[in-house]
Amino acid sequence: MATMRLNTIKPARGSRTARRRVARGIGSGLGKTAGRGHKGQRARSGGYHKVGFEGGQMPLHRRLPKRGFTSPTRSQVAEVRTSELEHMKASDIDLAALKAERVVARSALSAKVILSGKLSRKVALKGVQVSKGARTAIEAAGGSVELPAPAPAAAGD
Repeated sequence: MATMRLNTIKPARGSRTARRRVARGIGSGLGKTAGRGHKGQRARSGGYHKVGFEGGQMPLHRRLPKRGFTSPTRSQVAEVRTSELEHMKASDIDLAALKAERVVARSALSAKVILSGKLSRKVALKGVQVSKGARTAIEAAGGSVELPAPAPAAAGD
């Protein structure tokens, strides 16, 4: 078997076809109208409509109702499972402790503990949001939950 050399590499046969040269006479097969048909907006130079245009009819993307919502703060609130609290070294847990043990990302602005997995050790949460199920699990294990202080309302609200 011959060794492969970088200067001999070629694409597979038939994978690269020559570009069609349109409007180059009858013999090319794409002379005269150059594959654009006869007259109309699509046949003219510079004449074309935007994506989704339906000839003036209300386009599909505007006929259908709007759905869903993209939260602008979703990436800033980290989710923490109760099973992750179980494996942490610290017993007093706040956002700084979660970041120190790499349970949440450094970019997280807040965290919320959700019920997922078991929690048998006593932990004290400070300044971290907690779901109802996680709160009952933490208190059942002998731990405590101190909620974060609510943000002051802006003037004029």
